[in-house]
Amino acid sequence: MIKKIIVSICLLFSLAIFAQESTSSPYSFYGIGDIKFKGSVENRSMGSISVLPDSIHINIQNPAQLACLKLTGLALGGTYANTKSKTETQEAKARRTSLDYMIVGIPVGKVGIGFGLIPYSSVGYKIGRIAYVTNNNNDTIRSIISRYNGIGGVNKVFLGFGYRLTKNINIGGDLQYNFGTIETKSLQYQTDLQYGSRENNVSDLRGVNFDLGITYQTKVKSKYSFFSSLAYTPEAVLTSGNTRNIEIVQLLSTSAVSVIERQNISVEDTKIKLPSKLSFGSGFGQVKKWLVGGEITFTQNSVMSNRFTDINGATFENSVRYSLGGFFIPNYNSYSSYYKRMVYRGGLRYENTGLVIQDKPITDFAANIGLGMPLGGTFTNINIGLEIGKRGTKYYNLVEENYINLSVGLSLSDKWFVKRKFD
Repeated sequence: MIKKIIVSICLLFSLAIFAQESTSSPYSFYGIGDIKFKGSVENRSMGSISVLPDSIHINIQNPAQLACLKLTGLALGGTYANTKSKTETQEAKARRTSLDYMIVGIPVGKVGIGFGLIPYSSVGYKIGRIAYVTNNNNDTIRSIISRYNGIGGVNKVFLGFGYRLTKNINIGGDLQYNFGTIETKSLQYQTDLQYGSRENNVSDLRGVNFDLGITYQTKVKSKYSFFSSLAYTPEAVLTSGNTRNIEIVQLLSTSAVSVIERQNISVEDTKIKLPSKLSFGSGFGQVKKWLVGGEITFTQNSVMSNRFTDINGATFENSVRYSLGGFFIPNYNSYSSYYKRMVYRGGLRYENTGLVIQDKPITDFAANIGLGMPLGGTFTNINIGLEIGKRGTKYYNLVEENYINLSVGLSLSDKWFVKRKFD
């Protein structure tokens, strides 16, 4: 077990090196960035549904599911993202590797305890544009160079509890502390002028929120089971401590500038509301054999706002996400075939993200497949998920993002806190 933990920690640190820029989307400029966490690798591979109770995999999309744990577990996962962004006239590619979560789950009788760290949202973009000014003869007089950069995001640490209320019903809740820093820079430079200008913005975000959940499961006849899940997140507030300065700069090369003069600009601190969220899902299947399920999530994104009040062109609206997915295990206790013990997952996800740019809602659609591969005769699993999707549109002066995400998760489970007996 110790060796497994060491391997997991090494993997964690190797992934965390890249975690600061886990997205490459211009849409991450707005609000608090892209919302990154859509469940563990196991859940994401099934379209992000979370209705399945699991005794060895940690499910934190609904804290009530923590009560299902039978073994102490450590779960962590990361994603390698390959994105092609395009407009009507241009396209670009970007690659990112990020840590998605690190979670510990501990069963204590009827109670399940979970705690961990989740990168909740991410800001990461580098956009360059050159505009040419011409005279009446269509000759270029000068060029205007614009650059936009952003990094950072919001992380959350949480402590959750699940309780087995009855044989069929679990309840739970968790407390979350959100924190992070977002930095954005915008540069403008004219080739016929010696100096350009750059605006630098920094937002330091802090806040607390919590989740509540309940699950229900019952037998249908003797062979099949019905599952349902309800999770609710109340509206919360992040405090954004904002700073801004304007710099006079000289362009040294295609990527470097020299600061000639800097002036601090007074800007107000702001309050950013985290929207309330309600998720309901249900599923039907045979325990340790197969499951099909669906989930719908309503998010009150209309209360969202940007970090600075002078950001124009973007608004927020209430959003909805539809998820459909399931899994299949040919024979979970097969001794003759490893492939029969593997978990085969698949799912679909469609959502209106809630972000509206130039009166055009930004939507996101993805298809998922995944594998759960047991290690030896233990309860430890390596989970691999592949997600192929599209967000936005290349029309109306917007950006279409076609992405392929490869996610890898490690789920270590074992009996801890057991009194050893010696002869």
